[in-house]
Amino acid sequence: MSVALVPSQTFLHEVQSHSGQPISLCYQCKKCSAGCPVGFAMDLLPHEVIRLIQLGARDRVFAANNLWVCTGCKTCQARCPNQIDAGQVMDSLREMALRAGTAALAPKGRDVNVKTFHESFLSTLRLFGRSYDLGMIGLYLGRSRAIGEHMGLGLNMVKKGKLKYLPERVHRMGEIRKIFAKAREKR
Repeated sequence: MSVALVPSQTFLHEVQSHSGQPISLCYQCKKCSAGCPVGFAMDLLPHEVIRLIQLGARDRVFAANNLWVCTGCKTCQARCPNQIDAGQVMDSLREMALRAGTAALAPKGRDVNVKTFHESFLSTLRLFGRSYDLGMIGLYLGRSRAIGEHMGLGLNMVKKGKLKYLPERVHRMGEIRKIFAKAREKR
């Protein structure tokens, strides 16, 4: 016996308001999904996420790995006839999931604490203005208490020169601070 999905406008309005994207204008042409460079790694293609938002399927949207796989490359927006930026929608969903506490769970079958990883990444951006992989990995492993089980892999990456020892800082850190301050104001 299948359970029917009863459309709800509440989730749609919430996501549209948070993302600033006109999701209700999507008519499922699938151009966003056809051009997505990471679509192969997603549980749901971008057009499917948009449709589930239109239907109010909050739990199904937050259970998919799309929020964490999307790179925000803007290919979806470039192809969309209604200029909907699905990457911006994914970013908003990611923030909504973090705020709701649903992001603390690992995406299907992965040994990853998504919220901790996201916070570790943002910490390196806040400090250096760009990602510092070794620092981000160190923060993540320390916060998630998984440092012992990944130590060998990390050492091999350092030996092969895949991770830089020292971070590089952007020259205009004041602008980065303004971005983070503006993001705090929006919350």
